[in-house]
Amino acid sequence: MSVFKEKITLANASDKVRVECGILKEIRSVTLDAMPDTGAWTLVINEDTRQKLGLAIEETAASTLADGKTCTYAVTEGVKIQWKNRSIVLPAVVVPDVKDILLGALPLEAMDLMVDPVHEQLVGVHGDQPLHVLY
Repeated sequence: MSVFKEKITLANASDKVRVECGILKEIRSVTLDAMPDTGAWTLVINEDTRQKLGLAIEETAASTLADGKTCTYAVTEGVKIQWKNRSIVLPAVVVPDVKDILLGALPLEAMDLMVDPVHEQLVGVHGDQPLHVLY
């Protein structure tokens, strides 16, 4: 299977409140190509994307990379991830110089998506309508 990318929109989830309070005029967002990666646990962004969205760093966390190396990365406040008619708010891991934005297992699962390796695309696990999980 070759690598493929999907168009997603990322937005600073806290900006909705800031806009409602008059602190900001609009929600900061960016539409970009992301690589679905079931080996990544959440959304992985680079520092440039974090700055464009104005995302605050909430904490740092150790992560083990595919080559076995352990590194410490920043974890942001909530990011709204939108793919077609599905969305979820999750923190992102910031890998400063990463070239590809990674759409990891948690956002894929939360948006009821899976990788279709034959057609090299994302598809809904339960069809075209997302299965909404109630908390």
